[in-house]
Amino acid sequence: MGQKKLQRFAEIETFPNVLIYPERMQGKWPEHFGNSHPLTLELACGKGDYTLGLARLYPERNFMGVDVKGNRIWRGAKTALTEQLGNVAFLRTQIDKLPDYFLPGEVKEIWITFPDPFLRKSRARHRLTHPRFLGLYQQVLVPGGTVNLKTDSPQLYKFTRMVIAATGCTLLEDIPDVYAQQNIDPLLRIRTFYEGMHLADGRTIRFLKFVLPAQPIDWKAVKLDMDDEESAGGEH
Repeated sequence: MGQKKLQRFAEIETFPNVLIYPERMQGKWPEHFGNSHPLTLELACGKGDYTLGLARLYPERNFMGVDVKGNRIWRGAKTALTEQLGNVAFLRTQIDKLPDYFLPGEVKEIWITFPDPFLRKSRARHRLTHPRFLGLYQQVLVPGGTVNLKTDSPQLYKFTRMVIAATGCTLLEDIPDVYAQQNIDPLLRIRTFYEGMHLADGRTIRFLKFVLPAQPIDWKAVKLDMDDEESAGGEH
């Protein structure tokens, strides 16, 4: 491991806005933030660009970036401290461990921004909008809480639409080309580091917003037509 990474790992150990595999935090997030404001998660947050952008837009809400890679979290946490964003925190852990850290109904909203699309069908269960993950989100989201996906991948976009239909989710927004709109929601104007790269490459940015069903998702019973992905287009 490089010296810079080692230094950053050591630094985040001292950051008050970074929690590393914490124990017994379920129901304790109001104590951490010092308030009981609604909590939004950015999953696989990387450098936390969206976490920071949302926190700046909504100082009356709390935002938390979740990622397993401490080297990336360091950048977002450092920026939040520099800007004195008290409504920002970062949680270092695996996403499939979310129910270990949050009580049912403790999360208001989830954002998934430019995740790895895991394009090989054999890796589809690792996609963050796979029914396996939606079932986990159900365990922490408030009833009616929303899931937001922003992606440059036509395959992941199409796959997620298929999952929404197959699991009985309610689709609230479906934008096949964010920047083709005349009036872009300020929420969607926030750009991550990777989004900037994708736009420079001429890629199309897509957005989906949906609500999970009230009944628990039995992801093993969900039938998905994976062969239908082939018609998603040529962008990756």
